[in-house]
Amino acid sequence: MQLIDGKATAEKIKAEIAEEVKKIVASGGKQPHLAAILVGHDGGSETYVRNKVLACQACGFKSSLIRFEDDVTQEELLEKVEELNRDSDVDGYIVQLPLPKHIDEQKIIMAIDFRKDVDGFHPVNVGRMAIGLKCFISATPLGILTLLNHYGIQTSGKKCVILGRSNIVGKPMAQLMMQKNYGDSTVTVCHSHSKTLPQECSQADIIIAAIGSPNFVTADMVKEGAVVIDVGTTRVPDATKKSGFRLNGDVKFDEVAPKCSFITPVPGGVGPMTICSLMKNTLAASKGEYYDK
Repeated sequence: MQLIDGKATAEKIKAEIAEEVKKIVASGGKQPHLAAILVGHDGGSETYVRNKVLACQACGFKSSLIRFEDDVTQEELLEKVEELNRDSDVDGYIVQLPLPKHIDEQKIIMAIDFRKDVDGFHPVNVGRMAIGLKCFISATPLGILTLLNHYGIQTSGKKCVILGRSNIVGKPMAQLMMQKNYGDSTVTVCHSHSKTLPQECSQADIIIAAIGSPNFVTADMVKEGAVVIDVGTTRVPDATKKSGFRLNGDVKFDEVAPKCSFITPVPGGVGPMTICSLMKNTLAASKGEYYDK
């Protein structure tokens, strides 16, 4: 069994990005600028955005954090989105999800200029990705693809089971894994209502677990030599931790790992690659690689 080290891979990629940014700035080019909108004080979102700011520093990017309280109106948020759309210094930006219940998330996403949508959530980017055109691929699926490639894991022709059908991970991951120029795999998508889920998993060469249920994938669901990518990051109580909780993946790691050829840990697997992918998308946005600036 080989552990897939997302943290080390992300550090290597960020160092490469920083070197490229240094050259761009030295030759008179513009420093990439990533902005983030954070609404409220959700603990997970706070941590995630803080890590994004640190990643910007590591990559030599300029970063801006725009905060709103939970009671911000949808109109106020849309005004800020439009302001960022018009700001020529901002290359890309994200609106951290989830948003408060009184705000229509899809309406906010639709209002983002797709050329600055480095999270890859806008329907234009989602549609382009689905038919194999260049676009901003959402950060977690892009991070997973990068890890598979970095570790030389063969995906072409393999049976890949995706657990979960979210717009953020499950659906785009399935699209990418079936596409010839990415995963080139035979893909099955399972979810909480799938009647044959354990059987499907037990036949899979690659399992990508993004179902949001701690320890959902157990040893009896995994065949010998499978590759297991754990996207789960559920906070569970842990009295031994200073914070009082720990991050738990969707995979029961201790019993599944011995059966795997490759497996990602939680934390330290997919998480760091998600933020790293956001940096890759921001650099591409600053260079106008996918869309005219």
